[in-house]
Amino acid sequence: MSGPLAAVEAVHGFNGYSVAILLHILLFAYWLGGDLGVFYSSRYILREDLSPQARGTALKIMHGVDLAPRICLVLFLPSGITLMAWGPLGDEFFVNGPLLALVWVAGLVWLAIAVYDYFRDTTTRFGQTVQRLDLVVRYGLGGSLLAVGAYTMVVTEPFGVDTNPRWLGAKLAAYALCILAGVLIRWKLRSFGPAFGRLMATGSTPEVERDLRASLRGCEPYVFAIWGFVLLAAVLGVIKPGSTAF
Repeated sequence: MSGPLAAVEAVHGFNGYSVAILLHILLFAYWLGGDLGVFYSSRYILREDLSPQARGTALKIMHGVDLAPRICLVLFLPSGITLMAWGPLGDEFFVNGPLLALVWVAGLVWLAIAVYDYFRDTTTRFGQTVQRLDLVVRYGLGGSLLAVGAYTMVVTEPFGVDTNPRWLGAKLAAYALCILAGVLIRWKLRSFGPAFGRLMATGSTPEVERDLRASLRGCEPYVFAIWGFVLLAAVLGVIKPGSTAF
């Protein structure tokens, strides 16, 4: 058998492509599931009827669960590129072999930066440098992928591809917007640490509760946006609307 059908049948069973699909699905599940856990835990931090110690426990749970979405966001990009490289049409994809390995090296370096930033000691100069470096990566990658995604959606045959990959451009744009929304969440949380520190030191006051609510509630539009963009990326990856590749 030859033609597109043969290409589709070739991915059945345990091979590189099926492993890449599994990894992509797991990253999607742990990303969205972890985000839901973070959001649910944050509700207990805002409960004025709980003691500061109980709210501190909720914060520890929220912080611990938040590591999974951070890891998944970083690995989603090299995972997706691997999916394209090892897919049925991978022989036509320009990222393969050494370039694909380089993508993973870069992704793992970013992951190391992100994980260190998660556990960092903000009182050290090195910790502050890593934090800034992580933000530079997120701004640069978010902006670049958004531009590439927009180009792919607008141009008739982007990068020489004639199978209408606009769905892929939209998926890239959705991922880029997730990155940028995450940066905005960090910006909104700047006042959370000092406010929570006052809660643990002096107890609940109207001013402390106001600052906590303003910080966490201010993040909600960006959290909901990330959920929507992650879901959109999943739908586009499964349906591939308009594609003529198969």
